[in-house]
Amino acid sequence: MATTQEKAHQAWRAAERIKRLSDRLVGVGPFGLGLDGILAWAPVAGTVYSVGAGALLVAAGFRAGASIMTLGRMTAYLAFDSASSTVPFIGWTVDTLFPGHLMAAKALQKDIEARHGPSALPASWDRKRKARASRRAVKV
Repeated sequence: MATTQEKAHQAWRAAERIKRLSDRLVGVGPFGLGLDGILAWAPVAGTVYSVGAGALLVAAGFRAGASIMTLGRMTAYLAFDSASSTVPFIGWTVDTLFPGHLMAAKALQKDIEARHGPSALPASWDRKRKARASRRAVKV
């Protein structure tokens, strides 16, 4: 049976996956684009994805035992992100540019790290990050 700390670190990794998939699939400097921004332009699909990914993040927060303040902040980010996608064109643009899932995931990850210490990423994720960093270093 998993300990409280193991459950929290599993939630941290789940938040990392959702964060990358939703708002950091493609990164350009400090900006990123993910499924949330792409699907925002498909009216029903964007809202369904945004609400579904947000629900998974909040559920991970509950499993991790995140504080009420963190859960509230996450919910606010996700509500704004999901609600903006209901307005055609302007809302879709806002949804594309506003990284609500990223902000909610970071809030959860900070809460988990404060309560349970830093979480280690799987080795495969670390290799990918190092490979990207080395490619950037070669380009300079």
